[in-house]
Amino acid sequence: MAAFVDHPLVIFVVLFVLFVVAAAVGALVQRRLVMLRDEEREDFNVVQGATLTLLALLIGFSLSMAVGRYDTRKTLEENEANAIGTEYARADLADAPVSTQIKAGLVHYTQLRLAHFRTRDPEELARINGDTAASQSELWQLATRVAKVNSTPIGATIVTGMNDVLNSQDYSEAALINRIPLGTWILMILIGLLGCAIQGYGAKGNLSRSFLITILPLTVALSLALIADIDSPRGGIIHVQPQDLARLLHSLEK
Repeated sequence: MAAFVDHPLVIFVVLFVLFVVAAAVGALVQRRLVMLRDEEREDFNVVQGATLTLLALLIGFSLSMAVGRYDTRKTLEENEANAIGTEYARADLADAPVSTQIKAGLVHYTQLRLAHFRTRDPEELARINGDTAASQSELWQLATRVAKVNSTPIGATIVTGMNDVLNSQDYSEAALINRIPLGTWILMILIGLLGCAIQGYGAKGNLSRSFLITILPLTVALSLALIADIDSPRGGIIHVQPQDLARLLHSLEK
């Protein structure tokens, strides 16, 4: 399901077809099997309104969850850039040979983090993750070397800053895998199918044969596709742009 959610366009097409079919089935049931009598129309309107209201609430809450996660990813990208920039400045406190190595390592590490945010290729992502782990290990060894040689608050400052750099990457990775729960997607789709079926069942006359019956399936499918796009860190068109890391790398390479 997670791989499916990473393709919002596919979600839109599949759900739109399913919702239209559900509406058509509801209209068919109303015409062929269980006719909706006029005296039952008022009770039906109550059920229909309650179902669509529940669907709207689920979509609204899920959209809020997706936007919140998107904002978190943006904030953590900014924090990661700040942590790297701070440690780069603190590297001046170390002795010249180690200071130069730390700065060069941080520049390379920033390039890897920037590529990590921009890539969508799984194979390239795996390679970047491996290089990032190696770069982190090298940076930590340089920081601990400073602390061992210079057991003063200066050494502690450099080690603390490097720890912030490594932790910020962990927080960013955790935010990338923090997605809308699968149960929420299943519930929204089921309620959407039910709502479209009820919409079709309540259609009067030839309404079920017109384009009007596709309006609800279209809006619900678009809403769920938008939620999937915002919630997916690499699928679709809405992504966190690593502007802070790009700006930091530009300043460091100068």
